[in-house]
Amino acid sequence: MKKNVLSAGTPRAGRFRLFPFYIGFILVVMYIPILLVIIYSFNQSRLSSVWSGFTLSWYAELFRDRSMFEALRNSLVLGLLSSFAAAFIGVLGASGMARARPPGGTVMEFLSILPIMTPEIILGMTFLAFFSLLALPFGMLTLVIAHTAYCVPYVYLLVKARLAGLDKSYVEAARILGASDMRAFYDITLPLMLPAVVSGMLISFAMSFDDVIISVFVTGVHTNTLPIKIYSQIKTGVTPKTNALCTLLFALTLILCLVSAALARPRSNR
Repeated sequence: MKKNVLSAGTPRAGRFRLFPFYIGFILVVMYIPILLVIIYSFNQSRLSSVWSGFTLSWYAELFRDRSMFEALRNSLVLGLLSSFAAAFIGVLGASGMARARPPGGTVMEFLSILPIMTPEIILGMTFLAFFSLLALPFGMLTLVIAHTAYCVPYVYLLVKARLAGLDKSYVEAARILGASDMRAFYDITLPLMLPAVVSGMLISFAMSFDDVIISVFVTGVHTNTLPIKIYSQIKTGVTPKTNALCTLLFALTLILCLVSAALARPRSNR
């Protein structure tokens, strides 16, 4: 009779018993700072380290702050434009590399993912010099170009991995039935790789929305994003108004995740 390697008393079984505690520790470390931000958004005191009572005044002040919502709007527009542009370029690049396989493809793939391997401060300085050389006015246009270049590798890598796992017989069958290359791509390849495209767009949106370093170098005087707005408040002190905004964004993100999970849940046949 073979011994059960996962039986009680074995070192491996002990490691499995410690696994829930490890996961619990990671979750506590991750979510306690978020919980503190939510709690101190209801604090009467301007100091986040001192609790002086419950209030909703910071939320009321937040909704009266036009500059904060303008920065939020800029960040949302920037994230959407950058993610869609990165998805378009990333899909074309991954599809072309998967089909053509040009000489020196390894070097080209390395160059295509170089932006996510380069420190952001170097990218920011590079974009600053490049846009200055082209005499482009700094603002939303330069932000979109810089963020798109930074986000393309995320879409490219996910789509490339998805295409590597696709069965080529589907496309070959479509061509045998008379479909052109473009029709086969739209009817077969694109629907199959759509989950990877959506995942890449979501990652690109998150990276663009959260970016500070690159944005500082390429933003204009009259164009402000939410991360830059919050970062600039460090000099004068972050008030609970910023905590209130973070709380609302976290609540919105949580709602979207719950809705996405509900829609993705398989429905039972009635």
